[in-house]
Amino acid sequence: MAVPSAYQKLMLKVASALPEKFRVAFLHPAGPTTVFFWAPTFKWGLVIAGIGDVKRSPDTISLSQTAALMATGAIWSRYSMVIIPKNYNLLSVNLFVCCTGGYNFIRGLLYQMAQK
Repeated sequence: MAVPSAYQKLMLKVASALPEKFRVAFLHPAGPTTVFFWAPTFKWGLVIAGIGDVKRSPDTISLSQTAALMATGAIWSRYSMVIIPKNYNLLSVNLFVCCTGGYNFIRGLLYQMAQK
């Protein structure tokens, strides 16, 4: 049996101070006590960047980059639903990555098609 790390001990102490209805979500295998929560949470930075790109001129949009974001968002959204436990945080961030990438891809594509 593995010895709990200082982080795990701290999280158990925090969980013991929470009301029972929050404790279940807090200690979930994809909850804030694990990397499965924090990695998708930090990925929201990509969504914020994609939303920021909406204000950019369409001639500066990279179709390959936005297509890659759109594709990876779709792939990881699917993955988040087939893993155990299901990770809804991972699903939500990747759906938004896919949508913002798709929106910017369409903007860039329409611009390039209008130039021809």
